[in-house]
Amino acid sequence: MTSVPTPIPSRTQFVQEAIKHRILTGQLPPGQALVEAELAAQFGVSKTPVREALKTLAGTGLVEMSQYKGATVRMVDADMAREVYDVRLLLEPEALRRTVRRRASLEAAREALTRADTAADTAERSLANREFHRALYLPCGNPLLGRMLDEVRDQAALVAAVAWSADPSWEREAAEHREILRLALAGESDGAADALRTHIGSFVERAFPGERAGAGERNTTEETKDGA
Repeated sequence: MTSVPTPIPSRTQFVQEAIKHRILTGQLPPGQALVEAELAAQFGVSKTPVREALKTLAGTGLVEMSQYKGATVRMVDADMAREVYDVRLLLEPEALRRTVRRRASLEAAREALTRADTAADTAERSLANREFHRALYLPCGNPLLGRMLDEVRDQAALVAAVAWSADPSWEREAAEHREILRLALAGESDGAADALRTHIGSFVERAFPGERAGAGERNTTEETKDGA
């Protein structure tokens, strides 16, 4: 059988993924200027693929483009964090509930959790945690729901990177991940969804405490008071 050659990513794709990796692992912090000429020299390409990559990253919410300041890594504040996590609170628990009810495989989530537990550094652990959450919602049976969550995935990771740099809380979140997966593997769809909702809501409250909360966070608080 003739093997199919692996597609070679374009220069733009290569640069885009490299910049995104540096942003999501904290190597390029929020507010950092992204100078086309400097990035082109670092990656050994012309400024054109860098420019196109930055435009794409601006579309995903990781980069901000200004006529006067040029491109910078997006700043993270409480309002931005709550907007992103409110979407997750509304959609991600329901996606997990559907995944469990479909009895979809959660082996990818188990593997991601193991990688996070044995990670050699914060960058590797961060990427594994992102894969853990994606492995919970992606098999939900609704491709559109999965794509909607994918659209906020990078912004959520940016929020997490900022929060972890100020207050690393890996052990607590790892314990919450293990409990979510335990419930999901046991077929407890509602319990797993509730645990995930609490996990998401409590993270943004710890990282960005404040009086104003989104609709999803209000629901979480009400359910907690009701004993959910």
